[in-house]
Amino acid sequence: MRIPARQSLNNGVMMDSVGYGLYKVPPKDAESLVSTALGEGYRRFDTAAMYGNEVGVGRAIGGAIGDANEANVGTGGSGEAVHALAREDVFVTTKVWNDDQGYDATLRAFDTSIANLGLDYVDLYLIHWPCARRGLFTETYKALETLYREGKVRAIGVSNFQPEHLARLMESAEVVPAVNQIELHPWLQQARLRTLHEQLGIRTEAWSPLGRGQVLADPAIAELADKHRRTPAQVIIRWHLQLGNLVIPKASSAGRIKENFAVFDFELDQDDMDGMAALERHHRTGSHPDTVN
Repeated sequence: MRIPARQSLNNGVMMDSVGYGLYKVPPKDAESLVSTALGEGYRRFDTAAMYGNEVGVGRAIGGAIGDANEANVGTGGSGEAVHALAREDVFVTTKVWNDDQGYDATLRAFDTSIANLGLDYVDLYLIHWPCARRGLFTETYKALETLYREGKVRAIGVSNFQPEHLARLMESAEVVPAVNQIELHPWLQQARLRTLHEQLGIRTEAWSPLGRGQVLADPAIAELADKHRRTPAQVIIRWHLQLGNLVIPKASSAGRIKENFAVFDFELDQDDMDGMAALERHHRTGSHPDTVN
């Protein structure tokens, strides 16, 4: 089964299937780790205002673009000395935090994020959590639509939205969210949401795709890793891709960064996929969206 390295969002914007997630990456380490990921071929990076590492992400990307441009000048623009990296080659996601929900507050929060990143635009901007009891996510999404119409973001979406949140959002939304980023791994497979996303034309993106490391020790996954001579993380990421999920595994070392990206040259068979489906436990490693406000 050939898995595309890139997938199309509902507005035609292309997005890599595998990205690098920066949740809990310390700000002091973000620049070096993103630079390492760029060197391994990653071109999609997922950060958020709450992570506190937007500055490091932006510095690494800006440095890579600057280095490539300088090298091109030195080689007459041929690009033979390095892999030329342009801004459009890199896909950056960030998110508006809960404290900044509301129309005007969201616009201000975006200005802060884009300044931190040092970029002219963001590729994907998400509402981090619905915070439904506050009742602000529809106003917040209106601000995202404004940013989208103004060309400051290439795509907009949500994170951690449950079916009822999506239903409420769609009553007033003029732009269908391109992505809903949710906790999703073999112990929490989110079948209902994935089906709804497919019906609405929303891409499913998995945060904590490895279950914060807890799922790696599952004996069934270890057995598949032995069968395919791969690591448990590679088996899980491959499972996500064959389901059609976008994934953003976090890694804190060069070895893990490389490992998580080496998933396009093997395939899980139907028995493997059926075995993975049987691992569902409805087990969350993070907060339930209904409790976050």
